Amino acid sequence: MASNKFLELQEFTDADLEGELAQLEVQYQKLRFDHALKGLDNPLNIREMRRDIARVQTEIRRREVAAMDEAGLQSRSKIRTRRSKGK
Repeated sequence: MASNKFLELQEFTDADLEGELAQLEVQYQKLRFDHALKGLDNPLNIREMRRDIARVQTEIRRREVAAMDEAGLQSRSKIRTRRSKGK
């Protein structure tokens, strides 16, 4: 089931996503710094922040792939095939 945050991110524009990503990364660095110095009341906030960053990055990448032309998708498929053969 999709989380509400993922559904909210789908409504953002590309510029909003980039801004949100930058803001989340700054907040994540502050959380890590605060946790290293004095500790946090709830250290699970760090994990949630990482997951939020991953959600935003995933949405950005999903839009990049959706906007690719046919040649870009073909080269992407070749790269993915080559990577899977190495396993």
